[in-house]
Amino acid sequence: MADLPPRCESRRLAGLFRQGASRAGRLAGAARVRFSRLFDHVPTDCPLCLGASRGGRPCPGCLADMRAFLPGRRCPVCALRLEHGPRCPDCAALGPAFDRVVAAFDYAPPLDQLIWQFKNASRFQHARFMAGLLADAARRATPPIEAITIVLPVPSSRRALRRRGFNPAGEIARQLASRLELAYRPGLLRRSGEGASQKQLGRAARTGPQAGRYTCGGRVDGAVVGVVDDVLTTGATLHAVAQALKRAGAARVVGLVVARTPYRQDS
Repeated sequence: MADLPPRCESRRLAGLFRQGASRAGRLAGAARVRFSRLFDHVPTDCPLCLGASRGGRPCPGCLADMRAFLPGRRCPVCALRLEHGPRCPDCAALGPAFDRVVAAFDYAPPLDQLIWQFKNASRFQHARFMAGLLADAARRATPPIEAITIVLPVPSSRRALRRRGFNPAGEIARQLASRLELAYRPGLLRRSGEGASQKQLGRAARTGPQAGRYTCGGRVDGAVVGVVDDVLTTGATLHAVAQALKRAGAARVVGLVVARTPYRQDS
C-alpha cells in the first residue's frame, strides 16, 4: 500500500489514539464498577455506630434512621427546618434564584460525620450510599423531580481540588444521575473565579461573595436543571449557580443536596 501523505497519516494515528483512549476509558470504568460491586460484600464497620456492616456503608439500622432524618416543618423553597416561626430567615436574606431544594438529611451529628469522612478522610465509598439516599429523597419529593431534568454538580475550586484530589459534588452527582436515569452534564457549569473559602464565614457573610462566580458553558433554554452539592448552608452558592443557569435560559433550578444545615444565628 502506498505511503499516506504526512497529514493523512497524522489524522489516521490521531484517530487510532482516540479509539484506544476511548476503549481504555470504558475498560477502566467497567473495572471500577466490578471493584465497587465486590467491595459491597466486604465486611466493614458502620461509619456511624461501628456496628457490623458491609462495603463501608452504614449498617441497616443507621440507614433506616437516615432515611427518616428530615424531621420538622420545612421551608418549601430551601428545605430549612423552621423552628422560630413561619418565615424562613435564609430566603428572607437571600431572595433565592433557585426554585426549590431537595435534601436527604440535616447536617447535624452524627450524620455530619459522613460528609466529613467523605470529603476529608478519603471515604470515597460514601458517595454511593449518599447518592442513594438523595435519590430516595428525590423520588419522594413533591412535586417529583421531572424526567427531563439535567443533573450537574457545583464545581470545586482549584484549591479544593488540589487538596482533595476530587470534587465531592461531582462524585455524588454522577451516581445520582445514573440512579434517577437523568441526563448528566458535569462540564456545563464553570467557576469564573476562586474567591476566599467560606468555611470560616458566618451565615450573613456568606450571602454576598458568590455573585458572578459561576458561568454556564452553553444554552439551556427551557431546561430544568438539578444542581448537586454535598451540603447547603445558606443557599448562597446555589443562588449564584441558579443565576448563571437562568441567564443561560434555564426554566427552573432545583438544588439536590445530601445535607441541609440547620439555622443557627452565628453559623
